[in-house]
Amino acid sequence: MDWGFIFERVMTAAIGPEVIVFALAAIGLNVQFGYAGLLNFGQVGFMAAGAYGVGMAVYWLNISFWWGIGLGLVYATVLAMLLGVPTLRLRADYLAIVTIASSETIRLFVRWRGNSGRTGASEGIGEFARPFYDLNPFDNAARYQFGPFNFLGRDLWVVLVGWILVAIALLLVWQWMRSPWGRALKAIREDEDAARALGKNSYVYKLQALLIGGLIASVAGMLQVIQKAAVQPDTFNPVITFMIWTILILGGPGRVWSPVVGSMIYWSLIVFLENVLRQLPPGTRSTLESTIKLSDFNISQFRFILVGLGLILLARYRPQGIFGSREEMALDDR
Repeated sequence: MDWGFIFERVMTAAIGPEVIVFALAAIGLNVQFGYAGLLNFGQVGFMAAGAYGVGMAVYWLNISFWWGIGLGLVYATVLAMLLGVPTLRLRADYLAIVTIASSETIRLFVRWRGNSGRTGASEGIGEFARPFYDLNPFDNAARYQFGPFNFLGRDLWVVLVGWILVAIALLLVWQWMRSPWGRALKAIREDEDAARALGKNSYVYKLQALLIGGLIASVAGMLQVIQKAAVQPDTFNPVITFMIWTILILGGPGRVWSPVVGSMIYWSLIVFLENVLRQLPPGTRSTLESTIKLSDFNISQFRFILVGLGLILLARYRPQGIFGSREEMALDDR
């Protein structure tokens, strides 16, 4: 096996666009679940709101790409209000049901054939991200290598902007959670009745946490479709939400930086396993193929199975995640 090539691919993936997108989405989920105890199973819906805000601004409304960023944030705000206002006064499982249903409703709605003139339906939207790449200081088609890191110019621009956004999000969350607002939010997570007795309006705090986490996720959705230069509805299927949950729990809820570390570990493992499986020695490969045929499709699925087995062991022996604590996993589901 070419271990040098595998190392380069893993290191590049560890700071690549996928890591950034899922880290941002997990930071938003960390605000909602890690600090507020909200069971949001529809985080991908907020990502879709941001993505389609940008895409529809250019494709349907014929307005600037930059105005589309604001439109995506507005969509995410409206979605948070629609989901949070009727459910956050109820038990936690009501929010979980509503969010996963709404995210799938959004996906089916934007891919509906009748919306082809607005959302592009199942074909999606393309040719909207050019203003972003017009600002690229790197040659879009050139390849840049820094040590073990190897990127196309267009991806390097996304990576640079993406890590700046991650740093801003982490700084904001860190400041918020050190403030009286953050301490009140964690008190509500631990014991909502006690927080109410001290005069805290738990409903408003939880609604704010849902909104902030949704806005951060909408930025992740924008960055994802900008990197792909296309918005396609099936990109935002419910599986993505549970990948975000996996990343958050892997790193450990309730830690400011753990979503970023969780995303880096998760995607590094995925890329490492894929490249190892593709380069297995002939003897080992033939032995494994007696049970599993190592086609490209099977390798893409088998790597997730192996990561899943590791996550089962993590859930058994360290359910709070690698860097989390059991106290941060506590929920008041009333």
